[in-house]
Amino acid sequence: MRFVYESGEQIKKGDRVLLHGNPGEIEEIADPAKNPDDWLVKQYGGGVMVIEPKVFGRLFLKLADFPSQELTFVSRSSEGISN
Repeated sequence: MRFVYESGEQIKKGDRVLLHGNPGEIEEIADPAKNPDDWLVKQYGGGVMVIEPKVFGRLFLKLADFPSQELTFVSRSSEGISN
């Protein structure tokens, strides 16, 4: 399963996003295919950690929640381009 936004763009670390309309950034991707021993994968089946300092701080969206209407792609960072 791929981590994608509703727009179809692949989610990458460092992406700038809107989370419930507030600016944020993709901090981590817990992908079961790439890191099956990751504790977030073992605990939740994988997902995406989003930093959104205004309201949530950090929010983990489980893999089962994708694509998510709450998460909107804004732009790709240079870090996200290389991953």
